[in-house]
Amino acid sequence: MFAEKPSALTRTLRVLGVLHGSLLIAGEMFRSWGQGRPLAFVLDDVWIGGFVLIAALAFRPDRFARRAAFAAAWAANAGGLYGSFFGKLFAEEGASFHSNIPDGLLTGLIGLAFATSVFGMIATIAMQPRR
Repeated sequence: MFAEKPSALTRTLRVLGVLHGSLLIAGEMFRSWGQGRPLAFVLDDVWIGGFVLIAALAFRPDRFARRAAFAAAWAANAGGLYGSFFGKLFAEEGASFHSNIPDGLLTGLIGLAFATSVFGMIATIAMQPRR
């Protein structure tokens, strides 16, 4: 009859997903603007950011398939950001990241995005199912 009110965790994860996806897309566009980076290296972050953004928006109401898509979106983000973060963290001396963002800040931001995506994935999987 009436829709159930989402839990505080569900609301928090949805907001976090919308922010994370939006900032990942915007950040990648800013980082790459005018740098001559191959399009594939730009679009991978746009795709995974879009996936978590769309899944976060669709995660109302809380249904099994929507929760699975949301967890998968977080996992895809974690997988995509893993190589980017650790590749920059352990980059060879003098490596250039072709970015509009200073190397140290870029590595920190990608690390934060990676940690957020791991948290989002674990929290989405561990949430109690709705009755």
